[in-house]
Amino acid sequence: MPIVLPKQGASVNLASFSAIQGHRVAETAVNIERVTESVEALKTGFEAHRYICSDQISTAVYLAYHLRKPVLIEGPPGVGKTELAKTAATMLGLPLIRLQCYEGLDEAKAIYEWKYGKQLLYTQVLKETLEEVLQGARGFAESVSRLHEFGDIFFSEEFLEPRPLLKALREEDGCVLLIDEVDKSDHEFESLLLEILSDFQVSIPEIGTVKANREPPMVFLTSNNTREISDALKRRCLHLYIPFPDADLEQRIIHARVPEIPPELRRQLVTFIQELRDLDLKKVPAISETIDWARTLLLLHTETLDPDLVRDTLNVILKFQEDIENVDVEVPVLTNKAVKT
Repeated sequence: MPIVLPKQGASVNLASFSAIQGHRVAETAVNIERVTESVEALKTGFEAHRYICSDQISTAVYLAYHLRKPVLIEGPPGVGKTELAKTAATMLGLPLIRLQCYEGLDEAKAIYEWKYGKQLLYTQVLKETLEEVLQGARGFAESVSRLHEFGDIFFSEEFLEPRPLLKALREEDGCVLLIDEVDKSDHEFESLLLEILSDFQVSIPEIGTVKANREPPMVFLTSNNTREISDALKRRCLHLYIPFPDADLEQRIIHARVPEIPPELRRQLVTFIQELRDLDLKKVPAISETIDWARTLLLLHTETLDPDLVRDTLNVILKFQEDIENVDVEVPVLTNKAVKT
């Protein structure tokens, strides 16, 4: 929720401002308590935010919240894994902190790093005032001792640059931490995650252990199954697999995301997509492609599917030219089946 500050020149009543903020925090807490009171309440909350989910998904989120366990969400690309975390943050009124994983990701980009520029500037200032710092020191040992006192500042909170994982732990009232596409990272990075996933803390050698504030983050990890996730990471998480939806669920999703599309056209396009997923393709269309296609057909003022229209818009739902060429010959049969079913 945005904070509205007074206009320039207006007097600031800090007590009133703090009271407003406290009231907002209390409102958020009440909302979270209401939304998470049952599996059904969570499912209803997701639907109110246009995320249509199964009982399995809402149950996993319910358990994750109350057991304070991370959720590892696996499944093919485009089935709503990332969207689940984003919608949960919106629904619970919590900030979303996202870490996008990639090969070579390390602690400097994920947990913390030092503000090297600021350290360098501090070194220059210290050098220029060295005589003043050492004034009155007796002998080499005392001079070194004094320098060590100033040297410790280099690796203090003042020079620490928090990255997503550390930021999530420092959120006073909790947050949703999304570790997206963890399967794209290296096995070494998985090891960095184990401490935060089990104890909601990270160890910084120069400072010590940083624990989560009052409310630990609600953690979602997503994986497209491009590689096997380690057993150590899986043991620390609840597991949730999101498959492609059946026809009824996909129609509900399209209705929630593109409510303007006519019911009959919605039925036809979902039937076509469901048939398409049974073909041998390099990449079958996911829910995200179905939604894009629904918006495309709506934009083109389509009332019913026909082979020519389908061919002209195949690039919206198929991402490889080889797939488009293979499906092209099947378009009349698939379109006819979708229209007449």
